[in-house]
Amino acid sequence: MSANIEKQTEAKEVSFWDKLIRISMKEAGVAIALVLILAFFSATAPYFATPENFLKIFVQIAINTVLAAGMTFVILIGGIDLSVGSLLALCTVIGATIMINPAFSPWQAIVLACLASMGTGAALGAVNGWICEKWKLPSFIVTLGMLNVASGLARVVSDNSTITGLPQPFVDFGNLIFWGIFPSIFLIAIVVVLIGWFVLRYTVFGRFVFAIGTNEEAVRLSGHQPKRYKIAVFTISGLTAGIAAMVYLLRLNVGSPVAGIGYELNAIAAVIIGGTSLSGGKGSIVGTLVGACILQVLSTGLQLLGADDNIKPIVIGAVIVLAVILDSYRGRLMRILETR
Repeated sequence: MSANIEKQTEAKEVSFWDKLIRISMKEAGVAIALVLILAFFSATAPYFATPENFLKIFVQIAINTVLAAGMTFVILIGGIDLSVGSLLALCTVIGATIMINPAFSPWQAIVLACLASMGTGAALGAVNGWICEKWKLPSFIVTLGMLNVASGLARVVSDNSTITGLPQPFVDFGNLIFWGIFPSIFLIAIVVVLIGWFVLRYTVFGRFVFAIGTNEEAVRLSGHQPKRYKIAVFTISGLTAGIAAMVYLLRLNVGSPVAGIGYELNAIAAVIIGGTSLSGGKGSIVGTLVGACILQVLSTGLQLLGADDNIKPIVIGAVIVLAVILDSYRGRLMRILETR
């Protein structure tokens, strides 16, 4: 009898640790990491745990969160999009050029600028997807080419100059703070994340995105065309680049042909740290939001601790590498747990 009780107790303990590992391998694990980082900097960094500092963090993560939301779709199918930073730059100068056009009233200019920015991003994103599927080229190469094309177009449209003088209602909305801590641009980012979460979790399209990343051939053999979904995914990535461009304009009030330099790497980093697998098929957009928060909290916390500017990229780079290493072990651990 006592032996049976010991076996049952051991089984419960194993079950508990199995559950703990499963949780840590999913979004909850990333959220726990964020909480621990917040607790560390709150205890060690002066002025970190203040409303003013959190307001600053929310402002700074908005653009990357929007870009990373679209990037999540691309990485879930096993692709990559290196063009989003340059698309953001192109869309900022297009949007700013429209908004300063005296032929339009301020509200007309704002609406047209938003439509043009999002439309340009979506169209060029669709071009990325179409080229990848038409000639079966790696998305890395195609989007690298689009990075240069969009960057050049941004310089041509802006004549290599920044564009200022945006309508005052637009500037005022960008400066709004809700409930004393949430900037308007952060709330825009949250809306984008919520829409992306709903699409991935509750729509047929979302299920096919995961299925293509897991086994594209199985999707094809089931009678569906992965090509359409993959082009749509790159279109979404371009669309979010256009939305991020408007968020950029709301934050900085200038359109610049060099606005998006390095932004694509930050977006990819947020997705990876958030737990989305580089091989595709596994991840979530909520994890991406948490990943973007981790990146910015680390940067801000190190700055408040007085860390040298050369140290910050080392720490953040180490976190990214650690996330990739964990991703390589995640699948193995989950398979081991499933065989128990």
